[in-house]
Amino acid sequence: MTTSPVLQTVPLGFQWPTVDPFLFCVHHLDRYPAANDRFGPSASLAGRPLGQDFEGIDGWRMYHGQVVPGFPAHPHRGFETVTFVRQGLVDHADSLGAAARYGRGDVQWMTAGSGIVHAEMFPLLDRDEPNTVELFQIWVNLPASDKMVDAHFSMSWDRDIPRLVVPATPGGGPDAPAAEITVIAGALSDTTVPPPPPPHSWAARADSDVAIWHVRLDAGARWTMPAAASAETVRVLYVFEGSTLKVAGEPIGASTGAVLATGVDVELAADDAVEALVLQGRPIGEPVAQHGPFVMNTRAEIQQAFDDYQRTKFGGWPWPADDPVHGADGTRFARHADGRVEHAVPV
Repeated sequence: MTTSPVLQTVPLGFQWPTVDPFLFCVHHLDRYPAANDRFGPSASLAGRPLGQDFEGIDGWRMYHGQVVPGFPAHPHRGFETVTFVRQGLVDHADSLGAAARYGRGDVQWMTAGSGIVHAEMFPLLDRDEPNTVELFQIWVNLPASDKMVDAHFSMSWDRDIPRLVVPATPGGGPDAPAAEITVIAGALSDTTVPPPPPPHSWAARADSDVAIWHVRLDAGARWTMPAAASAETVRVLYVFEGSTLKVAGEPIGASTGAVLATGVDVELAADDAVEALVLQGRPIGEPVAQHGPFVMNTRAEIQQAFDDYQRTKFGGWPWPADDPVHGADGTRFARHADGRVEHAVPV
């Protein structure tokens, strides 16, 4: 008798359930209308609970934004955010004076460490066509030894993120069914090695076995996910688009998460096109105390985080508004706290 690698399934809501070392995962998909002259939606905002708009009226949300959708200035301590933007743009600004505009396949990996205040706004630039924004935000915990490191972020531009393409038929043409795996973290082979995470990330430890993979299978495509490197690794697969994904022959329906055994290779197959996100890692295995934007190990450390933020504002806010937007130019860039500037497309 063959044992199924599917250990548990769970339905997905707006926020997806996660396991150590991950704390949080959400898939934002907002089909914004054409833009107005203030980088917001050219539509009435009447009837929306501005400042707390998560209802998805007409297929989009303002979140905490009042004019531009997104998340104005807010603090973090003790963990990391990984933001993978598939469509649209995100404007980052922070208390270190750093700024970035990224999206269209880019990834930002930010270590909040001892404390940072940042804004994540979704500027709408197209005034004639819809402005769809789609992104994943994933929170990764930090071990106690790294919770108070200096804040830091790194950019992985779309051009530098490897994709593993597995054709359904060897030698098939460009339109033949295929599996494509976007490798954000966790190398799949010698040729699919993603850019490194920040230096104090849990994922930067060789034995953490952290992987973040976006999996897209065309109808008729298959891909065998390799066994994890460590017996302690936990792996969760989230089917978020399409109808059904077969995991070792067992159908997993849309909007479903599945905890998978990690000690064996597992074949994924699709009768119809389907997309999934895979999160895996060796658990940190430490106590977690969380309150809002702070994640520490004890309640006393949470109180200390609030006290420190009230006293220092984690360095203050050097921007003229809580929801800064970086203009009408669609150029994707990052300006780091040390003044270093990089671009998604070399200049």
